[in-house]
Amino acid sequence: MGRPMALEKLRSIWERVLTPIVESMSWMNPATITWLALPIGLLGGVSVLLASNDDLGVSMLLGGALLITLALLFDGLDGPVARATGNVTRWGDYLDHTFDRLLDAAWIVCIAGSVFVDDIVLGLCAAWFTLLGSYMGTQAQAVAGTRNYRGFSRADRNILIIVATFLMAILLYFDPAFSWGNYPGVFDHIAVNPLSIVVFISALGGIWTFLVRFTQASKQIKQIDIDDPLPQSFTSEDE
Repeated sequence: MGRPMALEKLRSIWERVLTPIVESMSWMNPATITWLALPIGLLGGVSVLLASNDDLGVSMLLGGALLITLALLFDGLDGPVARATGNVTRWGDYLDHTFDRLLDAAWIVCIAGSVFVDDIVLGLCAAWFTLLGSYMGTQAQAVAGTRNYRGFSRADRNILIIVATFLMAILLYFDPAFSWGNYPGVFDHIAVNPLSIVVFISALGGIWTFLVRFTQASKQIKQIDIDDPLPQSFTSEDE
C-alpha cells in the first residue's frame, strides 16, 4: 500500500494522546461528534472567505483558523470514541468520509475566494484535484479491499491550511501592506502569500496523489485479477 506522508504516520500517536479526552466523551454518540465538525468547519471557512485586508481581517483569519482546528479535533475524535464505546458502524464511517470531502473542498474554495487569493476558478480546480486524489483512495478500497493512503494526505494538507491561515493573520497584523510579489505568467494577478501557496500546493498535491494512487492501485488490482479472477458468464449470443 506504500508509505504515507509524514503527518499521516502520526495518526496512531495522536489517537494515544486523545485517550483521556475519548474517555471523557464516551457518553456521546460518535455520529453527533461527526455532525458537530461540519458546521464548525464551514464557519471557519466562511470566516477566512470574508476576512478583509485590515485589523478586522486579522481577527477573522485567527477565528477561522481556530474553528478549522476545532473541526479537525472533532473529526479526529469520532472514530476513537466509536471504537472505545463499541459503536463502530458503516454509517458512521460513511458519514465521516462524506463530511471530510465536503470540508476539504469548502476550505480550499473559501481560501481561494478570499481577498488574499481572489481567484475562485483556481480554488474550484484545486478542490476538484483534491477530491480526485481522495476518490482514488476510496475507489481502491472499494475494488481491492484496502485503502490507499499514498500521496499528499488530508492530514498534511489540513496542517498546512491551519499554519498558513495563522501565518497570514500574523503577517497582516504586523504589516497590512506586506507583499511578496505576484506569481508569473497566467497567475500574475495572484499575490504570493501563505494562503495562495496552500491553494497551489493543494492543486498540485491532488494531481500527484491521483497519479500515485492510480498507479499503485492498478498494480494491486491487476494482481488480484490474476490471483482471483472474476467469474465469467457466457451465453450463446456471445459465441
